[in-house]
Amino acid sequence: MIAFFLLPENVPFSTALALMILMTILEIISATLGMGLSEMVDSVIPEIDADIDVDIDADIDGVDAGAGSNSLIKLLAWFRVGEVPVIILFIILLTGFGIIGMLLQFTIVQFFGSPLPAFAAAVPAFLGALPIVRSLGGILGKYMPKDETYVVSEKSFIGQVATVTMGTARQGNPAEAKLKDQHGQTHYLLVLPDKDDETFVTGEKCIVVSQNGSIYRVIKNMSTVLTD
Repeated sequence: MIAFFLLPENVPFSTALALMILMTILEIISATLGMGLSEMVDSVIPEIDADIDVDIDADIDGVDAGAGSNSLIKLLAWFRVGEVPVIILFIILLTGFGIIGMLLQFTIVQFFGSPLPAFAAAVPAFLGALPIVRSLGGILGKYMPKDETYVVSEKSFIGQVATVTMGTARQGNPAEAKLKDQHGQTHYLLVLPDKDDETFVTGEKCIVVSQNGSIYRVIKNMSTVLTD
């Protein structure tokens, strides 16, 4: 059995399983020591609101809400980023990839006497692991500790200061922005300039002035008093 695991055709899968074990050990040690490995990794990942509607496909004011940077947001949300720490999701991916690959190669050997080339086996193994990440991530997400949340009206965002977090907002191209409500909870919005000649780049602050479906119109924050 060890010889089977060490076959050149199985190197991607044995490596994935070994890396999974190593990362699991590091995560347990860091959690025990209070080092927060998961938090450190999550801090470099684009922030995703776990409640984001990943099925937005409406065309609002002639703007494809799923275009540009929003596609990345949808992809990360589909993989449960924001609901479950990225380290945990990656461990699930490695486990699914390694196990599916080994089972596939074992089955092929039983029927044909020799395994598939590593790349030929890695492709279906990787594709098969993706829905496992989403499914197990969804289950874990229900039990992950969450901060207390408050129900707020989206209309209450109007007049609030938001900060562009991803992309450049210009006419025809919405960008992601975040703001904090009166309870201190962070919300992520898709924003467009209210004026045709304005643009908002990552890190720039703006004021929400209106809402049209999932799109919020914003203007320049010319005040030094208003902050997020």
